[in-house]
Amino acid sequence: MVRKSRPIHEGDGTFSAPSGCYDRSDMPDKAAVQSMSPLSSHDRILMAGKHLFARNGYENTSTVAISREAGTSESQMMKHFGSKQGLLAAIFDRGWATIAERVQMAQKSASLSERLFGVLEAIAIELENDSDLKEIMMLEAWRVRKDNRDVLLSQGFHRFADVVDGILSEMRERGQIRPDVNLQAVRAAFIGMTEGLLRDQVVAKRSEFIANYNFDDVRKVLEILVPAFREEQAQSLKAVNE
Repeated sequence: MVRKSRPIHEGDGTFSAPSGCYDRSDMPDKAAVQSMSPLSSHDRILMAGKHLFARNGYENTSTVAISREAGTSESQMMKHFGSKQGLLAAIFDRGWATIAERVQMAQKSASLSERLFGVLEAIAIELENDSDLKEIMMLEAWRVRKDNRDVLLSQGFHRFADVVDGILSEMRERGQIRPDVNLQAVRAAFIGMTEGLLRDQVVAKRSEFIANYNFDDVRKVLEILVPAFREEQAQSLKAVNE
């Protein structure tokens, strides 16, 4: 299904969210991991771990349960991932790699604003398509583990952040982002707001918290966010305040 672009006016220009580049595709129904015999033990363990971490939480999921659901042994899990935390890191890496693939599907002729929007939309779409990954990324990704004082920040996320930094730097060079704002802070605002929109949906499913909005609502908010840091917007705001 192809979505129509919604134009957003940016100063004297127009930003249209790229249509169709990141359209959601229906995910196949999740069958029992054991029924997917053509998959390698590595991939079966990844799928089993993702499903159980999402359903029961990381701390409440044992390596025995993961191995049993994957139809393999704990020794195979340790061979592939080293530990339960290594498995979680691999799940995050694969998730961010899949998001990056969506980003690369964007039209190369798209403007920088459209490319930046596409990056943020790719996060929302991939996690909308994969509810287990959404649960894990929103609830487990930034949690400090009891055996480690650091958060588990995957290499996949580092690479994804580098993509965003590259787009923002190019926008700054072309005068499309205010010179007085820190680009790392802008990147944090973009990614953090996207994650926050999705995290509240996950929390609402598990509690009495209200987050009654859908994917299209998330997309509209992101469309508003992207032009917000443009130089033209800053000058307009200054004129109003004066």
